[in-house]
Amino acid sequence: MNQEALAKMREGRGFIAALDQSGGSTPKALRLYGVSEDEYGNNDEMFDAIHAMRSRIITSPSFGGDRIVGAILFEQTMDRQIDGTDTGEYLWSVKNVVPFLKVDKGLADEVDGAQVMKPMPDLDDLLARANAKTMFGTKMRSVIKLANRTGVDAVVDQQFEIGHQILAAGLVPIIEPEIDIHSPEKAEAEALLKAALLRHADQVADDQQVMLKLTLPNEDNFYADLVNHPKILKVVALSGGYSRDEANALLARNNGVIASFSRALTEGLSAQQTDDEFDAMLNGSIQSIYDASIT
Repeated sequence: MNQEALAKMREGRGFIAALDQSGGSTPKALRLYGVSEDEYGNNDEMFDAIHAMRSRIITSPSFGGDRIVGAILFEQTMDRQIDGTDTGEYLWSVKNVVPFLKVDKGLADEVDGAQVMKPMPDLDDLLARANAKTMFGTKMRSVIKLANRTGVDAVVDQQFEIGHQILAAGLVPIIEPEIDIHSPEKAEAEALLKAALLRHADQVADDQQVMLKLTLPNEDNFYADLVNHPKILKVVALSGGYSRDEANALLARNNGVIASFSRALTEGLSAQQTDDEFDAMLNGSIQSIYDASIT
């Protein structure tokens, strides 16, 4: 494990940029960026377009390790290059930003008010590639929609089972059991989730740590016990459908939690902007998210 990257994640001030839109969410991300579906003819051209967007973000003068501690990449982004350098290596050596890889293959159908992850039969091979591409950690997402103990436990049990596989490969897993912000039982689901996460965190080996990526809670500092847990390296927050302003306002009230925003980070960016306009918009976004992350 890269000890410098570990120290950056533990002590660095800033947030994690989520640049990991996958095949299913890429068309929407491109539309918001001003690239319509009639501008690319197939998946290869679509992924070329999204890589161009991500490259523009990462190479921007506004994007750097002074305010951004990490970035989460989609598998195809890990496998591509920026200015002739593998994306993960570029992030770390040029920008001083710690690289993570999204490893899940999407969500299974809803059962017991929750969606666990689809099987990942090739995960060991992917983790070996992630190590070869200088990734520090991984990220994987499940979704909780109702306060159903069976569903919540199924999500957390699966996340930690795979999390231990990732730890064994020498990588730090970001465990993401997202709670739908529109859930009619959001607060009740948060209580069940926190209890399950604490149970599993207590069982992590003394020389290992995991990270958590959580929906911003209804009650300020509700996850303080997780933020302060010795087996949890960092608690980060997803924007979850909130606007950037809403997400920042909620985040600022949760001390010790930092952002890991995707859509809220890229909100307002456009392919049609000049580089100066693009950098100015991105700089403002990064500064606002950074300010909310250091409370």
